[in-house]
Amino acid sequence: MHNNYYFLRQLAPALSKALAGFRVAACFSQEKDELVVGLVKDEQEFWLKAQLSAAFPLLALPETFNRARANSVDLLPDLLGKVVMRASVFLHDRVLQLHFQGDATLLFKLYGPRPNVIFRPGPDAPAQLFHQRYTADADLAPAPTAPPPDSANPLRAFPALGDVPPRYLRAHGYDQADEATRHQMVHDVVAELENPAHFYLTAIEGKTRLTLLPVGEIEQTLPPDPIAALRLFVRLTLGRRAYETELRQVRQQLEKRADEATTSAAHARTRLHALEHTVGYRQTADLIMANLSQIPAGAASVEVLDFYQHDQPRVIKLKPTETPQRTAQNLYRKAKNQQIETKELLERSERREAEAFWCLERLEELAGITELRALRAWRKEHDLLPATKAQEAAELPFKVFTDAGFTILVGRNAQNNDLLTQRYAHKDDLWLHAKDVTGSHVVIKHKPGQTVPEPVVERAAQLAAWYSRRKNDSLCPVIVTPKKFVRKRKGAVAGQVVVERERVVLVVPANPFERAS
Repeated sequence: MHNNYYFLRQLAPALSKALAGFRVAACFSQEKDELVVGLVKDEQEFWLKAQLSAAFPLLALPETFNRARANSVDLLPDLLGKVVMRASVFLHDRVLQLHFQGDATLLFKLYGPRPNVIFRPGPDAPAQLFHQRYTADADLAPAPTAPPPDSANPLRAFPALGDVPPRYLRAHGYDQADEATRHQMVHDVVAELENPAHFYLTAIEGKTRLTLLPVGEIEQTLPPDPIAALRLFVRLTLGRRAYETELRQVRQQLEKRADEATTSAAHARTRLHALEHTVGYRQTADLIMANLSQIPAGAASVEVLDFYQHDQPRVIKLKPTETPQRTAQNLYRKAKNQQIETKELLERSERREAEAFWCLERLEELAGITELRALRAWRKEHDLLPATKAQEAAELPFKVFTDAGFTILVGRNAQNNDLLTQRYAHKDDLWLHAKDVTGSHVVIKHKPGQTVPEPVVERAAQLAAWYSRRKNDSLCPVIVTPKKFVRKRKGAVAGQVVVERERVVLVVPANPFERAS
């Protein structure tokens, strides 16, 4: 109820008393959707801070405020020097108004979806709006009269009640009461709201609220001092909102990582099972070599007895254009690659299963952290801090991965490859591409004084293979070279480059990071 009419009704006379004779010394903003007004009187100071975001509008009264040296802009210059006369509130509305000498007014419109501040230097002067997109606020004025009573529903006779009084009434039997009793209950509650004996800091549906009625899980009962109550509420709720927001973010982050790691491990296990339960290349090659004398030249297939399967007949397909020995040689090579793939899959499944288990352990720990400071220290300890603005900016316009502190950029299409290689890549960055096929350009960003570790190169090469036409091959050769040895010929199509010096690494095509980007 910190923005509710009945609380503002208590706050207005308290501000009238506290601010009488104060002069506006500063009016500025240093954050989005924020207006700060500083007032002075002799050696005293008083601060008003309006947070005008649609999600959580709030009028705070900080006891002190230190203006930042940078990113701060002065606003409403005509307000400076104005002396406060009194404060008032629009009838049955969420608008607090400060009145100054010379008939200037400053309105704090605290509507949930469309908050604003409106300054009028004089009764006939044009209004100055903080949020200029709400042009209708230039004509904001109090309603002429209160709405007529509703005999059928007494709650409608008081449209500014909000959600707390109906909740309080229902808890005290309002729904079961007869009509006369309901009218009396509503009038008793309104009388309490107009002259509250206490304010309450309470939790309603998990959110900290400042109320004029004892509703929800009451944490503190406060004397009816609206300024002190508002200061305490703001200090508590902003800290708790930050904690709740960060807690939700890190929980979602861990749950997503655990789900992705589990899925990746399952895919690797499935592939391993398929490799282990199908006839291997080596077995086929052994059968060809054991039956060379039975294979006529140019045969497209041969039927042999499979000594790996208890001498069961088996038909092996052949290429008429190559000798059986060449076919067997190629199969032995594929078998070697398959062994490498099996090893890679086993390592990946174990690594991703360990990562999923780590995430689940962190989620269990997270349940016991109840303070913002402890949460932030815990996030730092486990490297779960949110990305910085620089990191977020780096995520456009390419796929972005990080490994051992190195940033890996992957082009999204031919035009994007050109952008990456020609404009974003530095001459000392490492450039990678699947050899002899179309695919994404991949760049490992250079770090001064550091050589890119070979495991990072291998994982970037896996990405280059994964985002190429060799994605489904057992092994893929990938070009690795400093970007300074990559150039684009005049007139070449998008994504086409010439590599003047290179080395080649052989990797299993895969996304070792297994996350959407």
